[in-house]
Amino acid sequence: MTRFKITVEYDGAGFVGWQRQDNGLGVQQALEIAITAFCGESATVFGAGRTDSGVHALAQVAHFELEKKFTAYQVCEALNYHLKGQRVSVLQAQVADADFHARFSATGRSYTYRIINRRGPLALDLGRAWRQKGDIDTAAMHEAAQVLIGKHDFTTFRATNCQADSPVKTLSLLNVQRHGDGITVAAQARSFLHHQVRNLVGTLMLVGRRKWGPDDVKTALDA
Repeated sequence: MTRFKITVEYDGAGFVGWQRQDNGLGVQQALEIAITAFCGESATVFGAGRTDSGVHALAQVAHFELEKKFTAYQVCEALNYHLKGQRVSVLQAQVADADFHARFSATGRSYTYRIINRRGPLALDLGRAWRQKGDIDTAAMHEAAQVLIGKHDFTTFRATNCQADSPVKTLSLLNVQRHGDGITVAAQARSFLHHQVRNLVGTLMLVGRRKWGPDDVKTALDA
């Protein structure tokens, strides 16, 4: 058996998320179908994380094993050929050590949440950003975001159906920056809870709208 590590880019709009599900096509399943199509083997693809429906990936790492002999170049080219019609691209394939695991070997994960602060509707960024009209105080958002840095119990910010064993996570970075009418919220951690990033962004938006302050964010975290 040969273990392959792949780095994948995808547009999440047409998928039910990363994970294979019964209610639609997941990115994991699309990759598994492509593997079977090019070599006839049924392989399970393991991802570094599970993205939700509508979430895009710039560099999602995954791995799988094949019995037949192929080079990494052949795997990359064959997967991309059989992924035609899907908004998924294999950027790189590598032969990995037998003990490599996309999820458990990961040293960090990062998300960028994009906000467009303007009145006009989105055309080019539709499905890739959250449009918000009116005044937004991004400096206040960034100040409040620093309250959340570090190791905390993030129960307040997890989804009710989150399957993580523990709500305790260490957030190493949470920055809010503005460039013209674009606002980015960048988050980095070893791992995240289900819906944690979008819930953090929603909370910071309350600060940006001056409905909350940093103390309110701290109270929500402590709760």
